Amino acid sequence: MLKKIGRCLIFGGTLFFVAKALKDNWSEVASVRIDAAGWGILAIATGVTLMAHIWAGWIWTWILHSLNQSVHSPEFVIVYLKTNIAKYLPGNVWHHYGRIVAAKNAEIPVSIATLSVILEPLLMAAAALITVVLLGRPLALMGANLLFLLLQCVALAGILIGIHPFFLNRVVNLAQKIKGSKAETNPQNTYRIQRYPLRPLIGEFGFLLLRGSGFILTIFAIAPLPIRQIPVLIATFSLSWLLGFIVPGAPGGIGVFEATAILLLRHRFSPALIIAAVGLYRLISIIAESMGAGLASLDERLSQDETNQT
Repeated sequence: MLKKIGRCLIFGGTLFFVAKALKDNWSEVASVRIDAAGWGILAIATGVTLMAHIWAGWIWTWILHSLNQSVHSPEFVIVYLKTNIAKYLPGNVWHHYGRIVAAKNAEIPVSIATLSVILEPLLMAAAALITVVLLGRPLALMGANLLFLLLQCVALAGILIGIHPFFLNRVVNLAQKIKGSKAETNPQNTYRIQRYPLRPLIGEFGFLLLRGSGFILTIFAIAPLPIRQIPVLIATFSLSWLLGFIVPGAPGGIGVFEATAILLLRHRFSPALIIAAVGLYRLISIIAESMGAGLASLDERLSQDETNQT
């Protein structure tokens, strides 16, 4: 009960902050205009964001391969895109559940499917933290004092150590024992992760770069943007996305991402520009994810029709 109340307070608090910022700057936000070139840039931002989600689905297949599972990558990318939109449902876990069910239907052990959907956000978080540590120094993020930098490094070290095969193999074995799986008699379930998931981790930087590029393009569609601000915006996006990702009670990071971005950038850009940009980017993200789910469903339906015809 207390956990549920805490989530509601966090969600409500962030939405209140965003609403107050919008109220205080409403006249400036209402004066923002987007010309024809700006709408074209927003369309590109939507396409780039869609590419980011397709790329993230591909990385998920890399994770499954690193867990010794032979999967048809395009099929699982489609699963990823179809389930991605479910993260906006209350609980923020239904997209993970959908992927686990789909992997189980593809005869992947539940313990491995579960581990893959746990690893994926951990690798995303690690990539975001590394980006913030490397690019966040000139930001003065949240004061950017020594304690904040230390906390970043400790969290990053914990994630990078936690995804080492030494620990991952023990998690898998524990999950199998709890589930009561008979790995000794089923060779398909006897495996050990041999290598550090370096390739998927590097791939997550591509995901963040694509998502961050979509955010930068959204700002650029509203107002000119100096090139020197790009590292600052990438670092800001990474931290805002990360907090929206890990803070409970915010489906899809709604409210948390926007509040963090406004808080970090309000002294570098016009508050009206940032408020308008984060609002537009949230809309672009939802549109891109809906397009991904729609295209994945269409592709799946066309494939089924071809199979039925043959």
